[in-house]
Amino acid sequence: MFQTVRMQGLGNKFAVIRGPYIPSDTAKVRELCDEKTDGGADGLLVVTPIDSSRVRMSFWNADGSESEMCGNGLRCAARFAVDNQLVNPGEFIVDTKAGRLAVVWDGENPDKIEVQVGKVKIVPKPALLEGIHFYIVDVGNPHAATFVDNVENAPVTTLGPKIETHDIFPNRTNVEFIEIVAPNRIKVRVWERGCGETKACGTGMVAAAKLSNEVMDTSLPVTVVARGGEAKVWLDDEGYCRMVGPANYI
Repeated sequence: MFQTVRMQGLGNKFAVIRGPYIPSDTAKVRELCDEKTDGGADGLLVVTPIDSSRVRMSFWNADGSESEMCGNGLRCAARFAVDNQLVNPGEFIVDTKAGRLAVVWDGENPDKIEVQVGKVKIVPKPALLEGIHFYIVDVGNPHAATFVDNVENAPVTTLGPKIETHDIFPNRTNVEFIEIVAPNRIKVRVWERGCGETKACGTGMVAAAKLSNEVMDTSLPVTVVARGGEAKVWLDDEGYCRMVGPANYI
């Protein structure tokens, strides 16, 4: 028997379980994430202790498919690990399918949890998909991103699912629509693989930040604004994009 906690980072909602635990099937994940179950969730996080400075985070999308990584989920996993004394407060490591990532939280301010999200790889030449140029971006998980004049008018719910399931993405992809507000501020809306549009996506925000820096000459650090709130993204000395933002219980 397991206890499920509900958490959110920038409106990205998760069912969180202490591991070891593996869902018996995709139907179990869908049940835990269904709106009828405590308001629903965008995904399932399982946080498993390894030692006093390391935990493992496993993540499943709301449709039951397992994902490599989740940036907002990583902050929630970090807070869950410290609050439940799975690790010591401070800097520690979270193992993910995308690799080992450093996080920093002293257990004090839950709005200031710092996480290493991933090294961003960008295919230089955009792909023409559904008549629109999308950049292919890897943050340990797949993304396709395009620039728009106004994210509020972007065809997120109509074009997003078409790009997610396009033939060039064998494992489907997350989709970002990016608006440049200022050299140090961007807005983003995300169609998440296996979820639909969510209020925020941590890896999507990082993908948008690094892509905007390389293609549109915006700055790093940059404030990335999603529908669920905002976070700061920058590049660390190891070449990882880092993010600082909140993680809260629901």
